[in-house]
Amino acid sequence: MARNPKQYPAQEQIGGQRAAKYALSRRDFLKLAGLFSGASLLNACRPLVDKSTTDTSNEVQLVYQDWRTEWFPLMAQQMLEQFHSAHPDIRVFYVPDPVDVEESLLDDMQAGIAPDVFAACCSFFPILAQEGQTLDLRPYLEADLDQDTIRDWDPVQYRALQKWDGEQYGLPKYHGALALYYNKDLFDQFGVDYPDGSWNHDDYLEAMKRLTHDRDSDGRTDLWGSILDLSWDRIQVHVNGWGGHFVDPDDPIRSRMGDPPALEAMEWLRARRWDDQVRARPLDVQNMGTQQAFISEKVAMVEDGSWALKNILSNAKFRIGVAPLPAGPARRVTLATTDGFGIYRGTRYPQAAWELMKFLISKEYGLAMAQANFLQPARASLVQDWVGLIRQEFPDETRDMDIAVFAEGHIQGYSVVAEIFPNMVEAKQLVYSAWDQIFLLGEQPVELMKDVSRQVEELQKASQ
Repeated sequence: MARNPKQYPAQEQIGGQRAAKYALSRRDFLKLAGLFSGASLLNACRPLVDKSTTDTSNEVQLVYQDWRTEWFPLMAQQMLEQFHSAHPDIRVFYVPDPVDVEESLLDDMQAGIAPDVFAACCSFFPILAQEGQTLDLRPYLEADLDQDTIRDWDPVQYRALQKWDGEQYGLPKYHGALALYYNKDLFDQFGVDYPDGSWNHDDYLEAMKRLTHDRDSDGRTDLWGSILDLSWDRIQVHVNGWGGHFVDPDDPIRSRMGDPPALEAMEWLRARRWDDQVRARPLDVQNMGTQQAFISEKVAMVEDGSWALKNILSNAKFRIGVAPLPAGPARRVTLATTDGFGIYRGTRYPQAAWELMKFLISKEYGLAMAQANFLQPARASLVQDWVGLIRQEFPDETRDMDIAVFAEGHIQGYSVVAEIFPNMVEAKQLVYSAWDQIFLLGEQPVELMKDVSRQVEELQKASQ
C-alpha cells in the first residue's frame, strides 16, 4: 500500500503528567498480577519498564492500550515485536486497560494523558467520539487503505464506527457475533429436538418450557431453559427481530423504544423471566455470569457470542451445540459487536499512530487473536482459518459443531449493531434505570418504556 511519506519528528521521553499516569496504572496493575498468569503477564508489560533503554533522539514513542485479560498481553507483546522490526523508528508501549476503562479512558482523553491508540467497544466507544476525543480516520483511509480490506469487513460493523456526520472514528478489531449455545446432553435427557436455523421464538419458548425443571424434587426450580445478559445490544437484538428499533435509522434524535414492536419484544423477554420463569434471573443462579451458568448446567441454553467459545469449550463437561439465534416475528438478526481500534485526537504523532493502526487491523494480528483465544476475525476471508484453529485445539468437542454459524450474519448480511443516540451517556442512565425495574426486579410493566422513550428523545433534542 502506498504510504503518505512523512518524517516522524523526534519525540521527547514520555514525561511529566503522562509518565506519572502510566506509571501509576502499571503499579496498580501489578498489585493484581497474581490473579493472572504471573511471569507471562509481566513480560508482556516489560516495555513499560525498559523504555529508557530504547529511547533515542529520533524515535517516536506511542502508548497502545488494550485488554487486560489473561491471554492478551503476551500475545500483544509478541506481535508488537514484529511491528518494531518493520518500523524501527516507532516504539510502542503496551498498557492494559484499567478496570474502569469505560470511565477512565474518557477522563484521560479530557485530561490530555490518554494512550495514542486504544481499543474500545459497545456503547462507550461512540461516546468517546461524541465527546470529540477520537481522530477522524477518513483522510488516512482514503490515502492508505485498500478497498479489499474494507470489503472484507462486515459493512454494518464498519459503518457502526462512524458518527452520523460521516466521521470514521474506529476500525474493526474482531467480529463478535451472537448464537445460541445449547447443552446436547440436557436436550437428549428431556427429549427436546436440537435448535437449528428453522427455529423462531415460538420454538425457542417451547424448548425453554420443556427444559425447565426441579431436578432434585425439592419444590424449587434448579434448571432453566435459557439465560440472557441484560445489556443494551442483547435486548436490542430481540427488538430488531420484532422489526423495531431503539434509535430511528433515519433520525438519531428520535427514540423508537416506545414503539409497539420494541414494547412487544421487551414484553416477550420480561414474560420469560417473570411469568413463565423459564429464563433464569441473576439470583436464580447465585449471580453467576451467563457463561458460567451454562457451563455449570444451571441453564440448557445461553445466547452468547463467539468470544465465549474458548471458555465454554475448555470448561463444559457436556456435549455442546451452537445454532443461529431464533428468528423474530419480523426477521432474523444477530449482533455484530463494535469492538474496534481508535486513535486519540490529542496524539502528537497521528501518522505513526496510523501505522500502528494498520498493523492492528492486519490479517496477521487478526489471526493472532484468533489463535490465542478464538476471537472471530473481523475479515470474512479469515473465517475458515478461524474455524480450523478451533477444531485443531478441540477436535472431539467440535466434531459435530457448526462453528461457522457465528459468521452467518456477516456472510449472509443479517448482522445488526448497537444503535446509538447522539447523547448516549444520559440515555443509558434513563434506560438502564427503567430496565432494572422491569427485568431485574419485575416491579414495573414494559409500558414504562413509553415514558422513558419520550424522555430520551427530549434529552437528545436538548443536547443539540
